[in-house]
Amino acid sequence: MLTYDVDIWSIRKRAGRQKPYELRWRVGSRPHSKSFKLMPQADGRRSELLTALREREQFDENTGLPARELASLSSPTWYEHATTYALMKWPRAAAKHRAGIAEALAVVTPTLVTTNRGAPDPTIMRAALYQWAFRAVPGPANEFIARHAVEEPPQEIRTALSWIAKHSMKVKALEDPALLRPALEALSHRMDGKKAAENTARRKRMVLSNLLRYTVEEKGLLSANPLLRVDWTPPETDDEIDFRYVPGPALARALIEAVRDTGTRGEHLAAFFGCLYYAAMRPAEIASLKEADCTLPPDTEDAADEWGVLLLGESRPEVGGGWTDDGASFEARSLKRRARGATRSVPIPPILVRMLRDHIAAYGTASDGCLFRASRGGRVRSTEYCDLWDAARTAVLPEADAATPLAEVPYSLRHAGVSLWIKSGVDPVEVARRAGHSIAVLFRFYAKILSGDQSRTNQLIARGLNSGE
Repeated sequence: MLTYDVDIWSIRKRAGRQKPYELRWRVGSRPHSKSFKLMPQADGRRSELLTALREREQFDENTGLPARELASLSSPTWYEHATTYALMKWPRAAAKHRAGIAEALAVVTPTLVTTNRGAPDPTIMRAALYQWAFRAVPGPANEFIARHAVEEPPQEIRTALSWIAKHSMKVKALEDPALLRPALEALSHRMDGKKAAENTARRKRMVLSNLLRYTVEEKGLLSANPLLRVDWTPPETDDEIDFRYVPGPALARALIEAVRDTGTRGEHLAAFFGCLYYAAMRPAEIASLKEADCTLPPDTEDAADEWGVLLLGESRPEVGGGWTDDGASFEARSLKRRARGATRSVPIPPILVRMLRDHIAAYGTASDGCLFRASRGGRVRSTEYCDLWDAARTAVLPEADAATPLAEVPYSLRHAGVSLWIKSGVDPVEVARRAGHSIAVLFRFYAKILSGDQSRTNQLIARGLNSGE
């Protein structure tokens, strides 16, 4: 019980004792005392208690300690608290979000320590926190607990976790917001020291902010969110796509054909890459595409130039078996940043209609109805289609271009598809809708192309202004 009813008495000396100088005080109805070897020690402690009393701080009747001192002593370490938070979030979080929380906390936690002396290698520490401390597994009573408490980690991981547990600072120390500055700097950089992408830094900072809000509002371990008091601006980064390295229509078609020419797997996944380019779909959306999602015109000469429609309603992001409930390497979930059950229709040109029709005729569908499957069954893995893409780049690009970021990753085809729509004069609102992201995202990543269309826009405005003359 906290109270202002406090009396602090003078120090008395008791001869013949190992600690002869006794400080006595009363909190409420309970007396307290502490003995010291030297008089200056006892006098210093008495001054601390008097200072707390003068500052109108309450004292705890059971321990006799000032409230702030008691809170500091009973405060968990940041490592303990962050582990509790990760376990609390685990049951209701999507697999991708679980991994995102662990990733952010693995970056922040090594910066919130009392010393760096004897710190493990940063790579080992990051792995220990990400894979073992902030990753949960079912415990004996079906509750979720940290993985390292159930499975025996390698010795280097165990050593890293022991070190961070010993040297992690108390949560109460974060009443000083300046202690968060190293954490924010770590969030804005990659392990190699280069700047992190703006959206990556923002996503990780949101995890930290949510944890600190939980610390204040639910746990009451801090008086206010210290993040709001840090005068810190993240380093500026340019997330706009470098369109020098986005393939044009001719190169995109050549790369897709080169994928087909790589062999059996290339033939099976050619239409996968076609969806990336002609429908600007995300790989996770293509992995979930089913025959029932495809409305294709009839295979007749009269309908050869008709467009089809894909109705997208599910995504299967690749995340790793350690983050899903069933141990699968992916999670079936709603479309990115869309409510469960929301759909998005994407008209597709005749060339993709033919590719999908030929694919279905040649390979049918997987047991779950999906059009594309890995060579050994299941979801198509990124390693599989990235290997095909690397082979296609080597076959199509001159050596000098292959050494550049030109069409460096399969996702370049999605950028190429969206870029083509914009350059063709499609309304940006419709481009954003078909691509499945917001107008804000479209303008942030594709601003250069959109601004490059100003001459056409100016002509349309001028035509409107002159129409009344």
